[in-house]
Amino acid sequence: MHSRVTHFEIPYDDGDRAKAFYRDAFGWQIVDMPEFEYTSVATGPAGEDGMPSEAGFIGGGMSRRSEAVAHPVITVDVHDIDAALASIADAGGSVVVPKQQVGEMGFVAYFRDTEGNTMGLWQSA
Repeated sequence: MHSRVTHFEIPYDDGDRAKAFYRDAFGWQIVDMPEFEYTSVATGPAGEDGMPSEAGFIGGGMSRRSEAVAHPVITVDVHDIDAALASIADAGGSVVVPKQQVGEMGFVAYFRDTEGNTMGLWQSA
C-alpha cells in the first residue's frame, strides 16, 4: 500500500499576519473558509475546485494553533482512514484526533508517529 503526501497545515497565532507573510513571501493564494474556521492555501495553479491543476506541488491550509496542531503538519492521503489508524497503532503510533468528517469533502484524523511528530490523514468522501 502506497499513500502519498497530499496536503500541509500551518498553525498560526495571528491569522492576518500569517496569511500576509505566506502570500507576500511566496505568492501563495490564500482563501478563507469561515464555515470551517480554516484558510485554504494554493502553492501553484489550481482548478475551479481549488485542487492543484498541474503536477509537482501540493496545496495546504492554515488554522489557529491548537494543542493537536501546534506545529506544521504533513497530511497523507489514504483510501481507508480507519484501516490507516489501525496500521499506525500496530506500528507503534497513536491517535491524537480521531476521524472527523469535514463537510461533504471527506474525513481527517491526526496521529503521533514513533518520534513524537503529529501528522495528518485524509480520506476523500
